[in-house]
Amino acid sequence: MFNGAILVGASERQGGEPFFAIDPSTGAKGEVAFHNASAADVADACALADAAFESFSTLTPDARAAFLEAVADRIMAIGDLLITTAMSETGLPRGRLEGERGRTVGQLRLFAGYVRQGDWLDATIDKALPERQPLPRSDLRRVNQSVGPVAVFGASNFPLAFSVAGGDTASAFAAGCPVVVKGHPAHPGTGELVARAIAAAVRDSGLHEGVFSYLPGTTNDLGGALVADPRIKAVGFTGSRGGGLALMKIAAERKEPIPVYAEMSSINPVVLLPGALAARAEALGTAFVGSLTLFSGQFCTNPGLVIAIDSPDLDRFVASAAQALSGNAAQVMLTPGIHAAYEKGVAALAGAEGVTTIARGMAADGVHRGQHALFAASGEQFRANPALAHEVFGSSSILVKCATIEEVIDTIARMEGQLTATLQMDDGDQADAAKLLPTLSRKVGRVLANGWPTGVEVTHAMVHGGPFPSTSDGRSTSVGTLAMMRFLRPVCYQDMADAVLPPALQAANPWKLNRRVEGRLEIAR
Repeated sequence: MFNGAILVGASERQGGEPFFAIDPSTGAKGEVAFHNASAADVADACALADAAFESFSTLTPDARAAFLEAVADRIMAIGDLLITTAMSETGLPRGRLEGERGRTVGQLRLFAGYVRQGDWLDATIDKALPERQPLPRSDLRRVNQSVGPVAVFGASNFPLAFSVAGGDTASAFAAGCPVVVKGHPAHPGTGELVARAIAAAVRDSGLHEGVFSYLPGTTNDLGGALVADPRIKAVGFTGSRGGGLALMKIAAERKEPIPVYAEMSSINPVVLLPGALAARAEALGTAFVGSLTLFSGQFCTNPGLVIAIDSPDLDRFVASAAQALSGNAAQVMLTPGIHAAYEKGVAALAGAEGVTTIARGMAADGVHRGQHALFAASGEQFRANPALAHEVFGSSSILVKCATIEEVIDTIARMEGQLTATLQMDDGDQADAAKLLPTLSRKVGRVLANGWPTGVEVTHAMVHGGPFPSTSDGRSTSVGTLAMMRFLRPVCYQDMADAVLPPALQAANPWKLNRRVEGRLEIAR
Protein backbone atom coordinates (compact mmCIF):
# COMPACT_ATOMS: atom_id res chain seq x y z
CA MET A 1 0.00 0.00 0.00
CA PHE A 2 1.03 3.66 -0.20
CA ASN A 3 0.85 6.35 2.45
CA GLY A 4 2.16 9.48 0.75
CA ALA A 5 5.79 8.98 1.73
CA ILE A 6 8.97 10.48 0.36
CA LEU A 7 11.56 7.73 -0.14
CA VAL A 8 15.15 8.87 0.34
CA GLY A 9 17.28 5.78 0.06
CA ALA A 10 16.03 3.36 2.68
CA SER A 11 14.25 6.03 4.76
CA GLU A 12 10.63 7.19 4.53
CA ARG A 13 9.71 10.79 5.21
CA GLN A 14 6.56 12.87 5.44
CA GLY A 15 5.76 16.37 6.48
CA GLY A 16 6.12 18.49 3.34
CA GLU A 17 3.23 20.49 1.87
CA PRO A 18 0.42 17.98 1.15
CA PHE A 19 -1.21 17.37 -2.21
CA PHE A 20 -3.80 14.88 -3.46
CA ALA A 21 -4.38 12.78 -6.55
CA ILE A 22 -7.34 13.72 -8.75
CA ASP A 23 -9.51 11.17 -10.54
CA PRO A 24 -9.81 12.86 -13.97
CA SER A 25 -12.91 10.87 -14.89
CA THR A 26 -14.90 12.46 -12.03
CA GLY A 27 -12.79 15.34 -10.74
CA ALA A 28 -12.87 13.77 -7.26
CA LYS A 29 -9.91 14.31 -4.94
CA GLY A 30 -8.18 11.23 -3.52
CA GLU A 31 -8.18 10.44 0.19
CA VAL A 32 -4.44 9.94 0.76
CA ALA A 33 -2.31 13.02 1.39
CA PHE A 34 1.00 12.95 -0.46
CA HIS A 35 3.85 15.23 0.51
CA ASN A 36 6.08 17.53 -1.48
CA ALA A 37 9.76 16.69 -1.08
CA SER A 38 11.90 19.55 0.20
CA ALA A 39 15.27 20.97 -0.84
CA ALA A 40 16.76 19.04 2.07
CA ASP A 41 15.25 15.80 0.73
CA VAL A 42 16.79 16.53 -2.68
CA ALA A 43 20.21 17.13 -1.16
CA ASP A 44 20.04 13.98 0.95
CA ALA A 45 18.90 11.81 -1.97
CA CYS A 46 21.66 13.15 -4.23
CA ALA A 47 24.28 12.63 -1.53
CA LEU A 48 23.17 9.02 -1.11
CA ALA A 49 23.19 8.49 -4.89
CA ASP A 50 26.73 9.83 -5.06
CA ALA A 51 27.80 7.53 -2.23
CA ALA A 52 26.25 4.55 -4.03
CA PHE A 53 27.83 5.29 -7.39
CA GLU A 54 31.18 3.54 -7.08
CA SER A 55 29.83 0.22 -5.83
CA PHE A 56 26.85 0.18 -8.19
CA SER A 57 28.75 1.23 -11.31
CA THR A 58 31.35 -1.52 -10.82
CA LEU A 59 28.93 -4.41 -10.36
CA THR A 60 29.45 -7.40 -12.60
CA PRO A 61 27.05 -7.56 -15.54
CA ASP A 62 25.35 -10.58 -13.98
CA ALA A 63 24.75 -8.78 -10.67
CA ARG A 64 23.37 -5.67 -12.35
CA ALA A 65 21.13 -7.74 -14.61
CA ALA A 66 19.83 -9.70 -11.61
CA PHE A 67 18.90 -6.40 -9.95
CA LEU A 68 16.92 -5.28 -13.01
CA GLU A 69 15.08 -8.59 -12.99
CA ALA A 70 14.38 -8.20 -9.27
CA VAL A 71 12.78 -4.80 -9.96
CA ALA A 72 10.56 -6.40 -12.62
CA ASP A 73 9.55 -9.21 -10.26
CA ARG A 74 8.75 -6.76 -7.47
CA ILE A 75 6.55 -4.67 -9.76
CA MET A 76 4.58 -7.72 -10.82
CA ALA A 77 4.24 -8.72 -7.17
CA ILE A 78 2.27 -5.54 -6.44
CA GLY A 79 -0.61 -7.22 -8.22
CA ASP A 80 -3.93 -5.64 -9.10
CA LEU A 81 -3.50 -2.76 -6.65
CA LEU A 82 -1.07 -1.15 -9.10
CA ILE A 83 -3.61 -1.31 -11.94
CA THR A 84 -6.59 -0.06 -9.95
CA THR A 85 -4.55 2.78 -8.46
CA ALA A 86 -3.33 3.89 -11.88
CA MET A 87 -6.88 3.70 -13.26
CA SER A 88 -8.17 6.00 -10.54
CA GLU A 89 -5.35 8.52 -11.07
CA THR A 90 -5.23 8.66 -14.88
CA GLY A 91 -8.64 7.69 -16.26
CA LEU A 92 -6.89 5.10 -18.45
CA PRO A 93 -8.67 1.74 -18.86
CA ARG A 94 -7.53 -1.52 -17.32
CA GLY A 95 -6.41 -3.11 -20.59
CA ARG A 96 -4.15 -0.18 -21.46
CA LEU A 97 -2.54 -0.18 -18.03
CA GLU A 98 -2.06 -3.94 -17.91
CA GLY A 99 -0.32 -3.67 -21.28
CA GLU A 100 1.81 -0.82 -20.02
CA ARG A 101 2.82 -2.82 -16.96
CA GLY A 102 3.89 -5.61 -19.30
CA ARG A 103 5.95 -3.16 -21.31
CA THR A 104 7.55 -1.79 -18.14
CA VAL A 105 8.71 -5.15 -16.82
CA GLY A 106 9.53 -6.30 -20.35
CA GLN A 107 11.97 -3.46 -20.91
CA LEU A 108 13.61 -4.10 -17.53
CA ARG A 109 14.17 -7.70 -18.58
CA LEU A 110 15.34 -6.65 -22.05
CA PHE A 111 17.98 -4.45 -20.45
CA ALA A 112 18.96 -7.29 -18.11
CA GLY A 113 19.69 -9.57 -21.04
CA TYR A 114 21.62 -6.84 -22.85
CA VAL A 115 23.66 -6.02 -19.75
CA ARG A 116 24.67 -9.67 -19.39
CA GLN A 117 25.75 -9.75 -23.03
CA GLY A 118 28.23 -6.93 -22.34
CA ASP A 119 28.50 -5.44 -25.83
CA TRP A 120 27.40 -2.05 -24.46
CA LEU A 121 30.79 -1.79 -22.72
CA ASP A 122 32.43 -1.60 -26.17
CA ALA A 123 35.67 -2.99 -24.72
CA THR A 124 38.40 -2.05 -27.19
CA ILE A 125 42.10 -2.89 -27.03
CA ASP A 126 45.03 -1.59 -29.08
CA LYS A 127 48.12 -3.36 -27.83
CA ALA A 128 51.48 -1.68 -27.31
CA LEU A 129 53.91 -1.57 -30.23
CA PRO A 130 57.26 -0.97 -28.50
CA GLU A 131 59.26 -1.62 -31.67
CA ARG A 132 57.32 0.73 -33.89
CA GLN A 133 59.42 3.36 -35.69
CA PRO A 134 59.91 6.24 -35.50
CA LEU A 135 57.98 6.17 -32.22
CA PRO A 136 56.60 3.28 -30.16
CA ARG A 137 52.87 3.02 -29.46
CA SER A 138 51.49 2.76 -25.94
CA ASP A 139 49.04 0.08 -24.83
CA LEU A 140 45.57 1.67 -25.16
CA ARG A 141 42.35 0.20 -23.78
CA ARG A 142 38.92 1.78 -23.85
CA VAL A 143 35.65 0.91 -22.15
CA ASN A 144 32.31 2.61 -21.49
CA GLN A 145 31.70 3.63 -17.89
CA SER A 146 28.72 5.06 -16.00
CA VAL A 147 28.38 8.86 -15.94
CA GLY A 148 27.12 9.16 -12.35
CA PRO A 149 23.79 9.71 -10.58
CA VAL A 150 20.86 10.42 -12.92
CA ALA A 151 17.71 12.47 -12.27
CA VAL A 152 14.55 11.07 -13.88
CA PHE A 153 11.25 12.91 -14.27
CA GLY A 154 8.06 10.84 -14.44
CA ALA A 155 5.76 11.47 -17.41
CA SER A 156 2.05 12.27 -17.25
CA ASN A 157 0.89 10.06 -20.12
CA PHE A 158 2.68 6.81 -19.21
CA PRO A 159 2.33 6.29 -15.43
CA LEU A 160 4.35 3.06 -15.64
CA ALA A 161 6.45 2.77 -18.81
CA PHE A 162 7.80 6.35 -18.75
CA SER A 163 7.73 7.06 -15.05
CA VAL A 164 9.29 5.73 -11.85
CA ALA A 165 10.55 2.43 -13.30
CA GLY A 166 10.19 3.43 -16.95
CA GLY A 167 12.68 3.54 -19.77
CA ASP A 168 14.84 6.34 -18.36
CA THR A 169 15.22 4.64 -14.99
CA ALA A 170 15.73 1.19 -16.52
CA SER A 171 18.41 2.41 -18.92
CA ALA A 172 20.19 4.40 -16.21
CA PHE A 173 20.22 1.38 -13.90
CA ALA A 174 21.46 -0.78 -16.77
CA ALA A 175 24.30 1.68 -17.33
CA GLY A 176 25.25 1.49 -13.64
CA CYS A 177 23.88 4.87 -12.58
CA PRO A 178 22.00 5.46 -9.31
CA VAL A 179 18.66 7.18 -9.94
CA VAL A 180 16.73 9.91 -8.15
CA VAL A 181 13.16 10.08 -9.49
CA LYS A 182 11.01 13.18 -9.33
CA GLY A 183 7.55 11.59 -9.31
CA HIS A 184 4.77 13.06 -11.44
CA PRO A 185 2.06 14.66 -9.28
CA ALA A 186 -0.76 13.34 -11.49
CA HIS A 187 -0.29 9.74 -10.36
CA PRO A 188 1.42 9.83 -6.94
CA GLY A 189 -0.07 6.60 -5.58
CA THR A 190 1.02 4.68 -8.66
CA GLY A 191 4.46 6.23 -8.40
CA GLU A 192 4.87 5.36 -4.74
CA LEU A 193 3.84 1.74 -5.27
CA VAL A 194 6.48 1.32 -7.97
CA ALA A 195 9.05 3.24 -5.93
CA ARG A 196 8.54 0.88 -3.00
CA ALA A 197 9.02 -2.06 -5.36
CA ILE A 198 12.36 -0.66 -6.56
CA ALA A 199 13.49 0.09 -3.00
CA ALA A 200 12.66 -3.51 -2.02
CA ALA A 201 14.69 -4.81 -4.99
CA VAL A 202 17.64 -2.65 -3.91
CA ARG A 203 17.42 -4.15 -0.42
CA ASP A 204 16.94 -7.72 -1.66
CA SER A 205 19.96 -7.36 -3.95
CA GLY A 206 22.22 -6.16 -1.15
CA LEU A 207 22.93 -2.83 -2.89
CA HIS A 208 23.72 0.54 -1.37
CA GLU A 209 20.50 2.30 -0.37
CA GLY A 210 21.43 5.33 -2.48
CA VAL A 211 20.91 3.40 -5.72
CA PHE A 212 17.34 4.72 -5.74
CA SER A 213 15.30 7.55 -4.19
CA TYR A 214 11.80 8.82 -4.93
CA LEU A 215 10.82 12.46 -4.47
CA PRO A 216 7.13 13.25 -5.09
CA GLY A 217 5.97 16.81 -5.50
CA THR A 218 4.03 19.42 -7.44
CA THR A 219 6.46 22.34 -7.65
CA ASN A 220 8.86 23.40 -10.37
CA ASP A 221 11.32 24.32 -7.63
CA LEU A 222 11.66 20.65 -6.67
CA GLY A 223 12.66 19.62 -10.18
CA GLY A 224 14.93 22.62 -10.52
CA ALA A 225 16.75 21.81 -7.30
CA LEU A 226 17.27 18.24 -8.45
CA VAL A 227 18.80 19.24 -11.78
CA ALA A 228 20.93 21.92 -10.12
CA ASP A 229 22.46 19.54 -7.56
CA PRO A 230 26.14 19.12 -8.48
CA ARG A 231 26.05 15.37 -7.81
CA ILE A 232 23.55 14.76 -10.61
CA LYS A 233 25.37 14.06 -13.89
CA ALA A 234 22.52 13.60 -16.40
CA VAL A 235 18.75 14.05 -16.63
CA GLY A 236 15.96 12.06 -18.31
CA PHE A 237 12.71 13.97 -18.96
CA THR A 238 9.48 13.39 -20.87
CA GLY A 239 7.00 16.26 -20.95
CA SER A 240 6.22 19.67 -22.39
CA ARG A 241 8.60 21.81 -24.40
CA GLY A 242 8.41 24.52 -21.75
CA GLY A 243 9.31 22.11 -18.98
CA GLY A 244 12.17 20.56 -20.93
CA LEU A 245 13.63 23.92 -21.92
CA ALA A 246 13.47 25.12 -18.32
CA LEU A 247 15.44 22.11 -17.11
CA MET A 248 17.94 22.48 -19.96
CA LYS A 249 18.54 26.08 -18.92
CA ILE A 250 19.21 25.10 -15.31
CA ALA A 251 21.56 22.32 -16.41
CA ALA A 252 23.45 24.59 -18.81
CA GLU A 253 23.95 27.29 -16.17
CA ARG A 254 25.47 24.98 -13.57
CA LYS A 255 29.15 25.32 -12.74
CA GLU A 256 29.44 21.90 -14.39
CA PRO A 257 26.85 21.78 -17.18
CA ILE A 258 25.20 18.39 -17.70
CA PRO A 259 23.11 16.85 -20.49
CA VAL A 260 19.33 16.86 -20.25
CA TYR A 261 17.77 14.18 -22.44
CA ALA A 262 14.35 15.73 -22.86
CA GLU A 263 11.57 14.35 -25.02
CA MET A 264 9.29 17.31 -25.65
CA SER A 265 6.96 18.08 -28.57
CA SER A 266 6.16 16.37 -31.85
CA ILE A 267 3.28 16.33 -34.36
CA ASN A 268 4.54 13.32 -36.37
CA PRO A 269 3.58 14.04 -40.00
CA VAL A 270 1.78 11.37 -42.02
CA VAL A 271 2.22 11.68 -45.79
CA LEU A 272 -0.53 10.14 -47.93
CA LEU A 273 0.96 9.39 -51.36
CA PRO A 274 -1.28 9.32 -54.45
CA GLY A 275 -1.15 5.59 -55.16
CA ALA A 276 -2.08 4.69 -51.60
CA LEU A 277 -4.98 7.17 -51.67
CA ALA A 278 -6.26 5.82 -54.97
CA ALA A 279 -6.18 2.24 -53.69
CA ARG A 280 -7.49 2.63 -50.14
CA ALA A 281 -8.57 6.17 -49.28
CA GLU A 282 -11.56 5.11 -47.18
CA ALA A 283 -9.58 2.53 -45.20
CA LEU A 284 -6.82 5.06 -44.58
CA GLY A 285 -9.35 7.58 -43.25
CA THR A 286 -10.77 5.09 -40.77
CA ALA A 287 -7.36 3.84 -39.65
CA PHE A 288 -6.06 7.39 -39.24
CA VAL A 289 -8.91 8.28 -36.89
CA GLY A 290 -8.24 5.11 -34.90
CA SER A 291 -4.64 6.21 -34.36
CA LEU A 292 -5.56 9.85 -33.72
CA THR A 293 -8.18 9.13 -31.05
CA LEU A 294 -6.44 6.22 -29.29
CA PHE A 295 -6.59 7.01 -25.55
CA SER A 296 -7.66 10.55 -26.41
CA GLY A 297 -4.53 11.12 -28.49
CA GLN A 298 -2.30 11.44 -25.45
CA PHE A 299 0.80 10.00 -27.12
CA CYS A 300 3.99 11.79 -28.07
CA THR A 301 3.70 9.89 -31.38
CA ASN A 302 0.15 10.97 -32.14
CA PRO A 303 -0.43 11.83 -35.86
CA GLY A 304 -1.00 15.56 -35.43
CA LEU A 305 -0.35 16.38 -39.08
CA VAL A 306 -1.43 14.81 -42.39
CA ILE A 307 0.08 15.99 -45.69
CA ALA A 308 -1.21 15.04 -49.13
CA ILE A 309 -1.59 16.22 -52.70
CA ASP A 310 -5.09 17.59 -53.23
CA SER A 311 -7.22 15.29 -55.39
CA PRO A 312 -10.61 13.53 -55.54
CA ASP A 313 -8.96 10.58 -53.80
CA LEU A 314 -7.99 12.87 -50.93
CA ASP A 315 -11.63 13.97 -50.77
CA ARG A 316 -12.56 10.31 -50.24
CA PHE A 317 -10.06 10.11 -47.37
CA VAL A 318 -11.51 13.26 -45.81
CA ALA A 319 -15.08 11.97 -46.04
CA SER A 320 -14.11 8.67 -44.43
CA ALA A 321 -12.12 10.34 -41.65
CA ALA A 322 -14.90 12.84 -40.95
CA GLN A 323 -17.48 10.08 -40.66
CA ALA A 324 -15.29 8.03 -38.32
CA LEU A 325 -14.39 11.04 -36.18
CA SER A 326 -17.89 12.44 -35.82
CA GLY A 327 -19.11 9.18 -34.29
CA ASN A 328 -16.17 8.87 -31.88
CA ALA A 329 -16.97 9.61 -28.24
CA ALA A 330 -14.92 12.12 -26.25
CA GLN A 331 -12.51 10.38 -23.87
CA VAL A 332 -11.17 11.20 -20.44
CA MET A 333 -7.89 13.09 -20.52
CA LEU A 334 -5.11 12.51 -18.03
CA THR A 335 -5.41 15.62 -15.90
CA PRO A 336 -7.60 18.73 -15.67
CA GLY A 337 -4.59 20.79 -16.79
CA ILE A 338 -3.96 18.67 -19.88
CA HIS A 339 -7.64 18.88 -20.80
CA ALA A 340 -7.65 22.67 -20.42
CA ALA A 341 -4.51 23.01 -22.56
CA TYR A 342 -6.07 20.78 -25.23
CA GLU A 343 -9.24 22.87 -25.38
CA LYS A 344 -7.16 26.04 -25.68
CA GLY A 345 -5.04 24.56 -28.47
CA VAL A 346 -8.04 23.32 -30.44
CA ALA A 347 -9.74 26.71 -30.13
CA ALA A 348 -6.61 28.41 -31.46
CA LEU A 349 -6.53 26.11 -34.50
CA ALA A 350 -10.23 26.58 -35.16
CA GLY A 351 -9.82 30.34 -35.12
CA ALA A 352 -6.64 30.54 -37.20
CA GLU A 353 -6.79 32.32 -40.55
CA GLY A 354 -7.22 29.95 -43.47
CA VAL A 355 -8.02 26.93 -41.29
CA THR A 356 -11.29 25.08 -41.75
CA THR A 357 -12.84 22.48 -39.47
CA ILE A 358 -13.35 19.14 -41.20
CA ALA A 359 -15.00 17.34 -38.29
CA ARG A 360 -15.33 17.18 -34.53
CA GLY A 361 -15.94 14.11 -32.42
CA MET A 362 -18.98 13.65 -30.22
CA ALA A 363 -19.51 16.29 -27.55
CA ALA A 364 -18.19 15.48 -24.09
CA ASP A 365 -20.66 13.94 -21.65
CA GLY A 366 -18.51 14.32 -18.54
CA VAL A 367 -15.64 16.28 -17.05
CA HIS A 368 -12.12 16.44 -18.54
CA ARG A 369 -13.09 14.75 -21.78
CA GLY A 370 -11.44 15.87 -24.98
CA GLN A 371 -13.65 16.32 -28.06
CA HIS A 372 -11.65 15.10 -31.08
CA ALA A 373 -10.86 17.57 -33.86
CA LEU A 374 -9.67 17.50 -37.47
CA PHE A 375 -8.80 20.67 -39.40
CA ALA A 376 -7.53 21.54 -42.87
CA ALA A 377 -5.33 24.19 -44.46
CA SER A 378 -3.49 24.71 -47.70
CA GLY A 379 0.23 24.13 -47.88
CA GLU A 380 0.79 27.86 -48.36
CA GLN A 381 -1.29 28.73 -45.29
CA PHE A 382 0.44 26.10 -43.16
CA ARG A 383 3.92 27.28 -44.10
CA ALA A 384 3.00 30.92 -43.52
CA ASN A 385 1.75 30.37 -39.96
CA PRO A 386 4.26 28.57 -37.69
CA ALA A 387 1.63 28.30 -34.95
CA LEU A 388 -0.20 25.68 -37.02
CA ALA A 389 2.75 23.32 -36.50
CA HIS A 390 2.68 23.60 -32.69
CA GLU A 391 1.77 20.43 -30.84
CA VAL A 392 -1.73 20.21 -29.40
CA PHE A 393 -1.42 17.32 -26.95
CA GLY A 394 -4.52 15.24 -27.55
CA SER A 395 -6.66 13.97 -30.41
CA SER A 396 -6.34 16.95 -32.75
CA SER A 397 -4.80 16.94 -36.23
CA ILE A 398 -4.53 19.21 -39.24
CA LEU A 399 -4.64 18.13 -42.89
CA VAL A 400 -2.32 20.11 -45.19
CA LYS A 401 -3.29 20.07 -48.86
CA CYS A 402 -0.46 20.53 -51.36
CA ALA A 403 -0.44 20.84 -55.16
CA THR A 404 2.65 18.76 -56.00
CA ILE A 405 5.13 16.36 -54.44
CA GLU A 406 7.67 19.18 -54.52
CA GLU A 407 5.37 21.26 -52.32
CA VAL A 408 5.04 18.32 -49.93
CA ILE A 409 8.84 18.13 -49.70
CA ASP A 410 9.11 21.89 -49.17
CA THR A 411 6.49 21.76 -46.40
CA ILE A 412 8.36 19.02 -44.57
CA ALA A 413 11.71 20.77 -45.06
CA ARG A 414 10.42 23.82 -43.19
CA MET A 415 9.16 21.83 -40.20
CA GLU A 416 10.84 21.42 -36.84
CA GLY A 417 12.30 18.10 -35.73
CA GLN A 418 9.85 15.28 -35.06
CA LEU A 419 9.85 11.86 -33.42
CA THR A 420 8.26 10.08 -36.39
CA ALA A 421 7.11 10.46 -39.96
CA THR A 422 4.88 8.03 -41.82
CA LEU A 423 4.58 7.26 -45.53
CA GLN A 424 1.34 5.70 -46.68
CA MET A 425 2.43 4.28 -50.03
CA ASP A 426 1.80 1.63 -52.66
CA ASP A 427 4.26 0.19 -55.18
CA GLY A 428 3.52 2.99 -57.64
CA ASP A 429 4.52 5.58 -55.01
CA GLN A 430 8.10 4.42 -54.64
CA ALA A 431 9.56 7.16 -56.83
CA ASP A 432 7.83 9.85 -54.75
CA ALA A 433 8.84 8.09 -51.54
CA ALA A 434 12.47 8.07 -52.67
CA LYS A 435 12.25 11.84 -53.26
CA LEU A 436 10.75 12.37 -49.80
CA LEU A 437 12.98 10.09 -47.76
CA PRO A 438 16.14 12.26 -47.61
CA THR A 439 14.16 15.21 -46.27
CA LEU A 440 12.13 13.07 -43.88
CA SER A 441 15.20 11.35 -42.46
CA ARG A 442 16.74 14.74 -41.64
CA LYS A 443 13.65 15.70 -39.66
CA VAL A 444 12.74 12.59 -37.64
CA GLY A 445 14.10 9.68 -35.64
CA ARG A 446 11.81 7.00 -37.08
CA VAL A 447 10.23 6.69 -40.53
CA LEU A 448 7.29 4.28 -40.91
CA ALA A 449 5.80 2.79 -44.03
CA ASN A 450 2.11 1.85 -44.15
CA GLY A 451 1.59 1.95 -40.41
CA TRP A 452 0.62 4.51 -37.80
CA PRO A 453 3.03 6.19 -35.39
CA THR A 454 1.15 5.45 -32.17
CA GLY A 455 2.77 2.46 -30.50
CA VAL A 456 6.51 2.07 -29.88
CA GLU A 457 8.16 -1.35 -29.69
CA VAL A 458 10.83 -1.79 -27.02
CA THR A 459 13.62 -3.48 -28.98
CA HIS A 460 17.30 -3.17 -29.76
CA ALA A 461 16.70 -1.34 -33.06
CA MET A 462 14.04 1.14 -31.90
CA VAL A 463 14.71 4.89 -31.99
CA HIS A 464 12.34 7.05 -29.96
CA GLY A 465 13.98 10.41 -30.40
CA GLY A 466 14.53 13.00 -33.09
CA PRO A 467 15.92 16.43 -33.89
CA PHE A 468 15.02 19.37 -31.66
CA PRO A 469 12.41 20.08 -30.35
CA SER A 470 11.11 16.52 -30.39
CA THR A 471 14.11 15.82 -28.18
CA SER A 472 16.89 17.96 -26.80
CA ASP A 473 19.54 15.68 -28.32
CA GLY A 474 18.64 14.10 -31.65
CA ARG A 475 21.51 11.60 -31.33
CA SER A 476 19.72 9.74 -28.54
CA THR A 477 16.71 7.51 -27.92
CA SER A 478 14.65 7.00 -24.78
CA VAL A 479 13.34 3.58 -25.88
CA GLY A 480 15.34 0.45 -26.66
CA THR A 481 18.73 -0.73 -25.49
CA LEU A 482 20.50 2.16 -27.23
CA ALA A 483 18.99 4.37 -24.49
CA MET A 484 21.79 3.15 -22.20
CA MET A 485 24.33 5.15 -24.17
CA ARG A 486 22.94 8.41 -22.77
CA PHE A 487 24.32 7.45 -19.38
CA LEU A 488 27.71 6.06 -20.38
CA ARG A 489 30.98 7.71 -21.37
CA PRO A 490 34.17 6.26 -22.87
CA VAL A 491 37.35 6.11 -20.76
CA CYS A 492 40.76 5.17 -22.18
CA TYR A 493 43.53 3.59 -20.08
CA GLN A 494 47.09 3.98 -21.32
CA ASP A 495 49.92 1.66 -20.27
CA MET A 496 47.97 0.62 -17.15
CA ALA A 497 49.03 -2.45 -15.17
CA ASP A 498 46.70 -5.36 -15.89
CA ALA A 499 45.72 -5.88 -12.25
CA VAL A 500 44.56 -2.26 -12.00
CA LEU A 501 42.46 -2.24 -15.16
CA PRO A 502 38.66 -2.61 -15.09
CA PRO A 503 37.69 -6.29 -15.53
CA ALA A 504 36.35 -5.60 -19.04
CA LEU A 505 39.89 -4.74 -20.19
CA GLN A 506 42.00 -7.26 -18.29
CA ALA A 507 44.01 -9.79 -20.25
CA ALA A 508 42.13 -12.75 -18.77
CA ASN A 509 38.77 -11.26 -19.81
CA PRO A 510 37.08 -12.42 -16.57
CA TRP A 511 33.62 -11.28 -17.69
CA LYS A 512 33.92 -13.28 -20.94
CA LEU A 513 33.13 -10.30 -23.16
CA ASN A 514 33.32 -9.95 -26.89
CA ARG A 515 36.05 -7.36 -27.40
CA ARG A 516 37.57 -5.47 -30.31
CA VAL A 517 41.33 -6.08 -30.39
CA GLU A 518 43.45 -4.28 -32.97
CA GLY A 519 40.26 -3.37 -34.79
CA ARG A 520 39.01 -6.95 -35.06
CA LEU A 521 36.09 -8.35 -33.08
CA GLU A 522 37.15 -11.25 -30.87
CA ILE A 523 34.32 -13.49 -29.70
CA ALA A 524 34.60 -14.68 -26.11
CA ARG A 525 34.98 -18.43 -25.64
